[in-house]
Amino acid sequence: MFPGTRLRQIRERLALTYRDVEQASYELAQRHGRPEFIIHISRLADLENSSVVPGLHKLFSLCAIYHLNPEEVCKWYDVPLGDLFFDGMSFVGPRTHLSAAPRTLQLPVSFDPAFDPQRTTYLTRMVQSWGNFEGASLRNGHGYHYGFIGHADHWMEPLLRPGALVLVDPHRQKVESGGWRNEAERPIYLVDIRSGYRCCWCTLERNHLVLQPYPLSAQMPESYVTPDEAEVVGRVVGVSMRLIDE
Repeated sequence: MFPGTRLRQIRERLALTYRDVEQASYELAQRHGRPEFIIHISRLADLENSSVVPGLHKLFSLCAIYHLNPEEVCKWYDVPLGDLFFDGMSFVGPRTHLSAAPRTLQLPVSFDPAFDPQRTTYLTRMVQSWGNFEGASLRNGHGYHYGFIGHADHWMEPLLRPGALVLVDPHRQKVESGGWRNEAERPIYLVDIRSGYRCCWCTLERNHLVLQPYPLSAQMPESYVTPDEAEVVGRVVGVSMRLIDE
């Protein structure tokens, strides 16, 4: 169905006139201090009766006034916001950076009765059904951040390959000085170095944060005054990466 037709049907179902919508948008514009939120009667008519696409502010106004989900309305205009995170994984970029979290995650809902979580198995064959879950519902109050290892970032290779997706806990910013048994257990941190980010091992020497790369990476350690020149964003608590480039 034509997006404008959907908008008109919803407005009529709510018994709102063009004038009602315009007045409500004026109130939104006043509340947020931006005239871009205003939807004039002529513009609303264009949105409903032609192929005109609403801008961001007017889309917000329409969703607020009509009580619509912006993600669903974007689908009407062939903008799949739900795919934003996963489509973005195809465009990592050369430098390591933070990323917005996914809106939804696909997780296994039911398993084959023979599935044994204590044994290594071929998971694809064991999952009977998958389901989509809101990413926010899985955060458990942590507010995890996501980061991409840039395709030109070889600091932790081969432990963390370029293009890897890392899960960062911003509540674990304290640099640990020991207690691990091997390099796999040694904490990896995402560090804001003001000009970009480093994902690496760290040591703290007084007010200097020393960034340490993986020994096989051929990168040299770097030292920054903290917090002026560098600051720990959080500890890496999860990673997803390809072992073979495609």
